[in-house]
Amino acid sequence: MAELKSEKTQSGSGIKKFFRTFVIIVILLLAGIIYWRYFFVFGEGVKSGHLNYAVRKGNIFKTYEGKLIQEGIRTKTPGQIQSYEFEFSINSKRIFEILERNSGKLFDLHYKEYHNAIPWRGNTVYIVDSILSMTPAQ
Repeated sequence: MAELKSEKTQSGSGIKKFFRTFVIIVILLLAGIIYWRYFFVFGEGVKSGHLNYAVRKGNIFKTYEGKLIQEGIRTKTPGQIQSYEFEFSINSKRIFEILERNSGKLFDLHYKEYHNAIPWRGNTVYIVDSILSMTPAQ
């Protein structure tokens, strides 16, 4: 009778150990997917152009947003020039204040690109983290 009882507890602990390991693997996998989709820096670079606007907006999460107008990008149609708008979010109040006071000037902005936006980080996947240069509009 004692041998039968010890076999049941061993098989019961094996199932518990498997279930515990399975749950840990699922949690780690979900954490990895969430990190990759929302926090992994997919790309980074520099965009240059004239600052169109810098605003603070949002219904629940107030974030800093801006738009840069890049000129001189050619279209597929020969002889035409089309401007490109780069919409971005700003991660620092200090950077936002500089941009807000200097709308219309030519900026070189360093940004990071993520796979998806997070409401408290901004409305876009592009996050400006520094100003490399600023020159008056010509």
